[in-house]
Amino acid sequence: MQINVEDVSSLTKKMIITLPEAQVSQELESAYKKLNSEVSLKGFRKGKVPRQVLEKNYRPKVEYEVAEKLIQDTYFDALEKSKIDAVVHPDIREQKFVGDGTFAYTAEVDVRPQFELAEYKGLEIEQTALEVTDEEIAQELEALRKQMAPLQSVEDRAIEKGHLAVVDFQGYHNGNPIKQVVGENYSVDVGSGQYGKEFEEKLLGLKKGEEASQEIDFPENFANPILAGKKVEFKINVKDVKERVLPALDDEFAKEVGNEFADLEALTTHIREKKLQAKKDAQRGDLTDKLMRVLIETHDFEIPPRLVAYEIEAMIKELESNLERQGMTLEAAGFNRDALVEQYKLAAQSRVKGDFLLKKVAEKEGLKLENEDIDRGFKRISEQYNMPVSEVKKYFSSRDDLLPFMAELLNEKILTFLLDAAKMKIVPAAAKGVSDPQ
Repeated sequence: MQINVEDVSSLTKKMIITLPEAQVSQELESAYKKLNSEVSLKGFRKGKVPRQVLEKNYRPKVEYEVAEKLIQDTYFDALEKSKIDAVVHPDIREQKFVGDGTFAYTAEVDVRPQFELAEYKGLEIEQTALEVTDEEIAQELEALRKQMAPLQSVEDRAIEKGHLAVVDFQGYHNGNPIKQVVGENYSVDVGSGQYGKEFEEKLLGLKKGEEASQEIDFPENFANPILAGKKVEFKINVKDVKERVLPALDDEFAKEVGNEFADLEALTTHIREKKLQAKKDAQRGDLTDKLMRVLIETHDFEIPPRLVAYEIEAMIKELESNLERQGMTLEAAGFNRDALVEQYKLAAQSRVKGDFLLKKVAEKEGLKLENEDIDRGFKRISEQYNMPVSEVKKYFSSRDDLLPFMAELLNEKILTFLLDAAKMKIVPAAAKGVSDPQ
């Protein structure tokens, strides 16, 4: 194998790889032999077709397949021999079988940028002081009371806020029923806002057995594509009206919530701790974003353009997958691919640059992913989705699934190291400015 390397730019290398005649002829011979055992040509017995006849009929096909195999078999070996640290799949071009029997192809690759780390430990990050207010505790307790309250039908009384209305409804557009917008014995928690303010307010004052009609103009950007941009008339029939019989907020109530709570004070303490932990978990994402912004702003180096393009494409594919789950395409949702490329460009550049920075920190600090880190990751997913760890491991049995997961866990480990080393400046919650992203 002969390899010539040329610099296209500071981050792009061009490898011109020439494979010897012996290797090429062996692959061609093997391909034609296999083809001979598979094809039938008029006038020849199967497996007895002369090579020149096969070449006349199948040469483009065979050379295409052999070229693909030669590239796959030799590219990574060429990378290693050239000591090129490629960071994304190559752009293969100018592949050809040469008259002397050799095969040559060109691979353009982007390489890892070389840079020195600036200060990365002891970065000053603003952290908002966290607290759980008595009002938040009261709201949580009230939600628990509603959740545990038995329901009883309300006879000869109109629907009020807090009531549960059981309704049938049908949506109409231009007088025609919308088959996807229909419900029978549908429970509406009136006043919760979960079903739309206009829809819920129309129910107020109605009694069991009464009917109503409500027109709603849905905006163009409404989340449900079936309703977006349409004026829909809802015809509603009230089947039942129920109210919650709220239990007293006392020690007995706490015991009903869970055997582990001896009294109301124990339940209140549990709620406070749980909400505080939830706030800490949410704040961690904000602190990580701040840390990465500081890191990116204090390091100036070029990043590989192909890797940025690859990241943009991954972001667009994620959007497409989300839309597909809703039965839509990019075009149907009003997205333009070229506009999305521009829209995602800055975010993709930040992701790529941030990833190089984190890997550089890991190299300098000797941070590696250990088995216990992976086990913790499996356990976290098992708890999140309420499934056995063994099932989680089965899901990640494929290398293609496991490697991205391991990369994510390593980044988390590096970020934990950086956050632990950062100087946290505590800012009172009341002092947060308008520009604070929290």
